Amino acid sequence: MTDNTASDILRIAVAQLNPIVGDVAGNLLKAREARADAARQGADLVLFTELFLAGYPPEDLVLKPAFLKACERAAQDFAGDTADGGPGVIIGTPLKRKSGTHNSIVFADGGKILAERYKLDLPNYGEFDEKRVFQAGPEIQGPVNFRGVRLGIPICEDIWGDIGICETLAESGAEILLVPNGSPYYRGKVDVRHQVVIRQVIECGLPIIYANQLGGQDELIFDGASFAIGSDKTLAFQMSQFEETVNVTTWKRSRAAAGAQKGNDPDGWVCSEGPMSKIPEKEEADYRACMLGLRDYVNKNGFKNVVLGLSGGIDSAICAALAVDALGEERLRAVMMPYRYTSKDSLKDAEDCARALGCRYDIVPIFEPVEGFLHTLTQLFEGTKEGITEENLQSRARGTILMAISNKFGSMVVTTGNKSEMSVGYATLYGDMNGGFNPIKDLYKMQVYALARWRNTHVPPGALGPSGEVIPNNIIDKAPSAELRENQTDQDSLPPYPVLDDILECLVENEMGVDEIVARGHDRATVTRVEHLLYVAEYKRRQAAPGVKITKKNFGRDRRYPITNRFRDGG
Repeated sequence: MTDNTASDILRIAVAQLNPIVGDVAGNLLKAREARADAARQGADLVLFTELFLAGYPPEDLVLKPAFLKACERAAQDFAGDTADGGPGVIIGTPLKRKSGTHNSIVFADGGKILAERYKLDLPNYGEFDEKRVFQAGPEIQGPVNFRGVRLGIPICEDIWGDIGICETLAESGAEILLVPNGSPYYRGKVDVRHQVVIRQVIECGLPIIYANQLGGQDELIFDGASFAIGSDKTLAFQMSQFEETVNVTTWKRSRAAAGAQKGNDPDGWVCSEGPMSKIPEKEEADYRACMLGLRDYVNKNGFKNVVLGLSGGIDSAICAALAVDALGEERLRAVMMPYRYTSKDSLKDAEDCARALGCRYDIVPIFEPVEGFLHTLTQLFEGTKEGITEENLQSRARGTILMAISNKFGSMVVTTGNKSEMSVGYATLYGDMNGGFNPIKDLYKMQVYALARWRNTHVPPGALGPSGEVIPNNIIDKAPSAELRENQTDQDSLPPYPVLDDILECLVENEMGVDEIVARGHDRATVTRVEHLLYVAEYKRRQAAPGVKITKKNFGRDRRYPITNRFRDGG
């Protein structure tokens, strides 16, 4: 064990890692490897993220006694590792105590668990429902003493609210606050976190280290981007986003500052060494979030490869690019399924896209199965007008073929509907909605186009796909169409996508009323029609595959509207 009190230097490693929910043994192994790595880098202490041993969020697994026992055994075993004289550890785990089951951390050093701390402020909004499975800590617990340094350890939401936990810890003698987090990604979230921490630094006068989880967990993406804000309210260090890493940061204090009280003392603890990574912006961040989400969903659930229908349209093309970037060209099978309305352009565009990405490409015509369905239904449909039912048979034939490939070869079907389509029901249930996961489910149509243009000129870090134009420009430039009838375009049935997307963002993300949206310059009849389509498509969305959360309010975890619902703001 290293005694740093004489030099007033503390080396804190932040373990920004990718645990798997429920894999307690695997998460413990990952923690041990990270601690060994931190020890090689000279760390005194390793800070892990929220509920690391369980994986976050564990949801109703927490209600299972065997799971809680496994997590506590892992915490005790990990604490025993610290008897080797190496770094101490702060690691998240659920703990069942007389006061209830808590979202907790254990602090261990010298081979023992020296302290436990329980989360006080349990989030119950958006994607969070911790009050369902956890009880809040009974009271604010003071700082822990680590080798002569008093550390405050609030947990995630404890610093997001205004209940004074950070200030109370400062008044109790804490010198640095170390915060384990499970903060999911949405566009612009890094800036939001910075502002939350700056506000708390102003209140408590102490530097705050914010350690955030990395990785995809079902629909949630944890983007890492761990950081610290110094007592002077400036960025002390910034770790990378979307990358697994263990970084050691060096903190120093002067003798004169020992025991200094609240007041932004310039002689307090200061970060003298740490990473200063650049955070990606806009399209890059969204693309990397989608890529990470798809990769982790496929790999953590044990799928060897994926299959998707490559139509020659923008949505399937970007999903194909994401799949190759996330998994490699050898793990994607793209299937073109033409019918009589499939254009020559679409056939060429799909083939060009597959060739650019280097993935396997098959053509499976659907004329015979569609005609077979139509023939089988002739007597039943006699006297009716041909229309959307017959169009949807094409989509359902394609969906059946993809699911057959999935069953035969064990490939997960990637479904490719964007948020604009999912919002208004412009998708066929049991057809193109078939699939296990949707990487672009939370991207509006115009955002899909923006990401496609970005990907054609950039290769994101960690991507396994090629550089250059991977989505043919003709796919980006042509009018979008489902090609279910002659000369069909999406705009035959929907407002232009820039108009539709703005209306939907107002309705979904901002919960704006019809009058407010009309005041932005939109046609009232169009707004009320879109609102109606949004509500009546809820039953479809409930049956849709999970997909990456990108916005503040995705369908599923965030926006939970009733299927049976007669309210219409538009009349």
